[in-house]
Amino acid sequence: MEPVYRSVIGIARVVFAFEGLKFQVEGEENIPASGGAVIAVNHTGYLDFTYAGLPPRRVKRYIRFMAKKEVFDNKISGPIMRSLKHIPVDRGAGAESYKAAVSDLRKGELVGVYPEATISRSFEIKEFKSGAARMAIEAGVPIIPTVIWGAQRVWTKGFPKRLGRTKTPISIAVGAPIDPDGPPDELTEKLHTTMKEMLLKLQEGYEHEPGAYWVPARLGGSAPTLAEADKLDAADGAARNAAREAKKAE
Repeated sequence: MEPVYRSVIGIARVVFAFEGLKFQVEGEENIPASGGAVIAVNHTGYLDFTYAGLPPRRVKRYIRFMAKKEVFDNKISGPIMRSLKHIPVDRGAGAESYKAAVSDLRKGELVGVYPEATISRSFEIKEFKSGAARMAIEAGVPIIPTVIWGAQRVWTKGFPKRLGRTKTPISIAVGAPIDPDGPPDELTEKLHTTMKEMLLKLQEGYEHEPGAYWVPARLGGSAPTLAEADKLDAADGAARNAAREAKKAE
């Protein structure tokens, strides 16, 4: 029994109902009823993790998400994240969080991972880090590819929150488990290809507003292309590194 997590999900469902969010979920049966698994989720908005947690509730399970350390340092969100047993990630020293994730997987937990590491400003599937594949191989558990579409309309990087009654449709697809076979780079590429195909399929039945900021350029929206978004991310990364070095020099 996890009363805190259950209560948080209950509150989230009330909020979703207030917002009028319209969920369409497929593939829930691919969430294992027991045993460890890496839940790999695409990253388009700040609330992806709340929506990704819905399919596992079919079998009364919870996801332990890997999230940046800054969220745990916050005096409001920190206690909540710790009580839900999520895993803090220090981008400057990720070895400990990796070990914690593998340990949880071996204990039979579902561990949520964003293989893209950061929000995709293009809303396309970015290149993947190999962490999801490596931890799945080391723990001997499958990877469950999960794709969400529409979350970027609620709250994403560079745009205001839309937390009122927007009646936003959000589509979620859970793919078949991928066995932890082969070297990490090959498994990562297989996961990337699978999730890209899943996203394309999910987008087919979704109504996209021409020129909208949340619509990929490929579909007629004003979001940056994947190449343009990569350049923006690189600039942000360089700025963070410079600030980190400047702080060290103080």
